[in-house]
Amino acid sequence: MVTETVTQPGRFGIYGGSFIPETLAATVSELKTAYVQVCEDPSFWEELDRLHHTYTGRPTPLTHATQLSTRLGGAQVYLKREDLAHTGAHKINNALGQGLLAKRMGKTRIIAETGAGQHGVATAAVCSMLGLDCVVYMGAEDMERQKPNVFRMRLMGADVQSVNTGSQTLKDAVNEAMRDWVSHPDSYYLLGSALGPHPYPTMVRDFQSVIGREARQQMLDTVGQLPDVVIACVGGGSNAIGIFSGFVDDENVDLRGIEAGGRSNDLGEHAARFNGGKVGVFQGTLSYVLQNDNGQIAGTHSISAGLDYAAVGPEHAQLHDEERAFYTSVTDDEALEGFQILSRWEGIIPALESAHAIADAIRLAPTMQSDQIILINLSGRGDKDIFSVADRLDVVI
Repeated sequence: MVTETVTQPGRFGIYGGSFIPETLAATVSELKTAYVQVCEDPSFWEELDRLHHTYTGRPTPLTHATQLSTRLGGAQVYLKREDLAHTGAHKINNALGQGLLAKRMGKTRIIAETGAGQHGVATAAVCSMLGLDCVVYMGAEDMERQKPNVFRMRLMGADVQSVNTGSQTLKDAVNEAMRDWVSHPDSYYLLGSALGPHPYPTMVRDFQSVIGREARQQMLDTVGQLPDVVIACVGGGSNAIGIFSGFVDDENVDLRGIEAGGRSNDLGEHAARFNGGKVGVFQGTLSYVLQNDNGQIAGTHSISAGLDYAAVGPEHAQLHDEERAFYTSVTDDEALEGFQILSRWEGIIPALESAHAIADAIRLAPTMQSDQIILINLSGRGDKDIFSVADRLDVVI
């Protein structure tokens, strides 16, 4: 049985909510209460800020991609360098915030899911640093294409559990993490993206908003103006909502979310929820979901494990419907080209997820003026992807 347990604060327009088994009602209620309490506790945010400076390595820098800008012959392109945060991606921002929250709640066992492995690595690092037990669920297919991250998680003490059901990707890892949570309600589920039941979409957005706050101030301090366009890849949507939050009230700043266009527009060949997705409930929240005519969750595909997911965070659904953000997609081949171009022209190897945002900028920049600015959230680095990219390019390492 599914119960709606949330009031207006958990909604983004019609989207969001908390569609959960009754066995989790008390656990989720405890989490909501705890998060409200820490939101009103300055000492929590002071501790988080201190650890961001001393552990995460914040603030992450703003880089003017001069070669990319010159060669594209249009807008000036800037990169918000979340790839330089500890563990190699933006995921540490949320993992650290939720890890501190779990510690305050007296939790000792952390459950997490991961697709590309970056959230799993960040969670493993935080649990190691805070002295918490860590169990990470990861689809078998994702484990195969993200072997470096699997080793990193295990090296830091995480128990990485292979998920061999379904498509063996992120959605199946979430399913197994939720099953574990139902069986062990005293554990803390450290959800990695801005989706799932309330309060996760709000909580993850709040912990990732440090990206947007920093980027906005850095643009004003170093460039003297706000960007004309902000671009970020969108899987569940945590890196995008993090940077969008810093600019959403600036009407003259366009927001572009880039989904995984995969191999084609056929259902099952991509993970672009705003390209044929329908409103439905999936894994605890109401949002756009890729599903067939019978309402069954569709298979998805992306070259990037972190974007290979059937639903999108509810706040993105609201931004889409209100036309505050524009969502488009990039194919596997375009993302692979973006991966190589940024590597060759700037000496920066992006995560395949981030390469989707790079690919969109490559299309967009030449259509803009040289005094206009594109800001890309470079959500992660591509060390984790070099083996799968080499295989795709038929390069022997």
